[in-house]
Amino acid sequence: MSQTAFFPRPAPITLAEVAKISGARLAGDGAAADAMAARTISSVASLDAAGPQDLAFCDTFLFAGRLATTRAGACITSERFAPKAPPELAVLIAPRPALAFALVTRALYPSALRPQALFAHEGVAPGALVHPKARLETGVTVDPGAVIGPGAEVGAGSVVCAGAVIGPEVRIGRNCAIGPGASLTHALLGNNVIVHAGARIGGDGFGYQPSARGHLKIPQIGRAVIQDDVEIGANTTVDRGALNDTVIGEGTKIDNLVQIAHNVVIGRHCIIVSQTGISGSATLGDFVMLGGQVGVVGHITIGTGAQIAASSNVAGDVPPGVRWGGSPAKPVREWFREVMTVKRLAQRRGDDLDAGDAQDARAPQDDGGRGA
Repeated sequence: MSQTAFFPRPAPITLAEVAKISGARLAGDGAAADAMAARTISSVASLDAAGPQDLAFCDTFLFAGRLATTRAGACITSERFAPKAPPELAVLIAPRPALAFALVTRALYPSALRPQALFAHEGVAPGALVHPKARLETGVTVDPGAVIGPGAEVGAGSVVCAGAVIGPEVRIGRNCAIGPGASLTHALLGNNVIVHAGARIGGDGFGYQPSARGHLKIPQIGRAVIQDDVEIGANTTVDRGALNDTVIGEGTKIDNLVQIAHNVVIGRHCIIVSQTGISGSATLGDFVMLGGQVGVVGHITIGTGAQIAASSNVAGDVPPGVRWGGSPAKPVREWFREVMTVKRLAQRRGDDLDAGDAQDARAPQDDGGRGA
C-alpha cells in the first residue's frame, strides 16, 4: 500500500521567516545568529519524531528530557529550557513556545484549519442538490451528495462538504466550512464558522409535557444562532430553542460529542470540551471553560471567566472568575479539602481494621475445653 501525507508538504522557509511569523527570537548573536537565520525547515514535528528539516517545540518539563536528544533542525523553546538543547540545534526563544509553534504550523498548513472540499473542484459539483430558490454567493464550493434547501443562503468562500444537509431558509455566512455529513436546520451562522463532520445544528429540543395520555410533545419554534468564528466539533449537537433562540457566542470553540440543549445561551470565546452536556436554558458568560464530561443542569448561570474541572456536575449558579470542581461542583480548594478528608478517614479506618485483624491473630484460640 502506498503511503500518503494528507496535507501537502509546504515549501521550505528560513528560520528568519519562522521568527517573523512566530514572534520568537533566534538564540545567539553575530555571525552564528546570521547563519542560523538562513537555515530552512520544511515541516513541523514532535521532539522525538523530528528530523533535520523539521521544527519542534518544548515548553514543559514533560518534554525537556527529549530536547537533549532530538534530531530536529530547529526548536522553539523558552529561556528556561534553552540550555538543555544540544549545541547543533537551532534554538528560537519565545515566552509561550506552544503558541509560537502553533502560529508557524498554521502558516505552513492552512488547509488543516478547517474541513476542505472532498472532490477537488470549485463551485457546485455534479451530484450536489441545490434548490433553485437557494442563494449561493460567488466562490461557494458544494461537494457531491450535499443538499441545500429552498431559501437557504451560503456566503462567499464557504465550503459545504459531501453529504451535508442545509435546510430551508438556513443562513450561512462567508468563509464557513460545513463538514461531511453535518446537518443544519433552523439555524443562522455568522462568518468563519466551522462545523465538523456529523454535527447536528438546529434539531428539535427535548421538550415534553406529561399528561394522562402520555408525554405530549412541545413544538420547538426557536432557532440556533451561531455567531462569527465559532467552531463546532464532530458529532456535536446544538438544539434549536423552544421559544427563545439557542445562542453560541462569537469565538467559542466546542469539542466533539458535546450536547447543547434548547434555549442555552453561551457567551463569547468559551471552551467546551468533549462529552460535556449543557441542559436547557442554562447561560454561560464570556470566556467560560468547561472540562471534559462536565454536566450542567438547566436554568443556571455560569459567570464570566469561570472554569469547571473535568467530570464535574454543575447544579447551581457559579460566580464569575472562579475555579470549581467536583459533584456537585464547588470551589476547587473546598473540593480538594473534602477529597483529602475522605482519603484520610478511609486510611484511618483501614489502619483500624488492620490493627484489629492483627490483634485477633495474636489472641489465644478457644479450643472448647479440649486440651492436648
